[in-house]
Amino acid sequence: MEIISAQNIVKRFSNHTALDEVNVSVPEKSIFGLLGPNGAGKTTLIRIINQITAPDSGQVLFGGEKLSSRHTEQIGYLPEERGLYKKMEVGEQCLYLAQLKGLSKKDAQKKLKIWFEKFEMEDWWKKKVEELSKGMQQKVQFVVTVLHEPRVLILDEPFSGFDPINANLIKNEILSLKAKGCTIMLSTHNMSSVEELCDYIALINNAKTILHGSVKEIRQRYKANTYEVEFTGNLMTFTKALFKDFELLEKSEDGQHCKAKVKLLYDKSPNDLLNTVLPYVQILGFREILPSMNDIFISKVKEAEVHAATEMTE
Repeated sequence: MEIISAQNIVKRFSNHTALDEVNVSVPEKSIFGLLGPNGAGKTTLIRIINQITAPDSGQVLFGGEKLSSRHTEQIGYLPEERGLYKKMEVGEQCLYLAQLKGLSKKDAQKKLKIWFEKFEMEDWWKKKVEELSKGMQQKVQFVVTVLHEPRVLILDEPFSGFDPINANLIKNEILSLKAKGCTIMLSTHNMSSVEELCDYIALINNAKTILHGSVKEIRQRYKANTYEVEFTGNLMTFTKALFKDFELLEKSEDGQHCKAKVKLLYDKSPNDLLNTVLPYVQILGFREILPSMNDIFISKVKEAEVHAATEMTE
């Protein structure tokens, strides 16, 4: 089931089109990556889902219902720009923001105690926000965002400002929240996080959705019939054996231990490649090389830019 469905969303600001007939479907209880270059329209879409601004046309459904103000408490939003009051004490501010999300003071105090212990923040309660580092402030804001146990959690660049240890802490919490049934929508430029965390993605470029689907399916769709072969034997003999049916893309040699990156040509199969080289070398390892999400991201954005440039010249 889709928890969020953005349908034909259009949003214009003066002479700028931020979103142009954008469609995005977020499956329930998944981690969904919202990707795109700076200025692509990601933040505008997030603001529309959070009802900070409204689309010029199109609609957003939440759990199959038209998005309305009563869905606000079911959404947790961590914006890229930080929104804490610098002069307030951390504990006072957390209690205030938790109550805005519908928690009683008593329940908020109980939940905050658990989170502050988990994130080793007990000593921060009486500190003013301005006394905390950027990463520490980000921790506080993350806690406030998830405290009311939202059905949907929207995180805009959540790893910004974190050292590797705390970034890993947040990643683990995101996976834990998903396991408990929360749907997480993640906007990030960190492609390694996308591959590590996301089940589905949508790629927005120049206000349009140019790629949408499951991460596994997309990586399979854009694979290039390329394999890594690890072997012992003579690299030159291996190369000659490939002849015209296979293309050697990369090679490395350390004594008798060799690695080669090979592309299959003319509908040849992985078995064809193995049968071709087995008489000459001893195979130690063989694996298919799937494109990374970063490779796919760059490829699709460049493809969209070429398409746009071609349309302008026609």
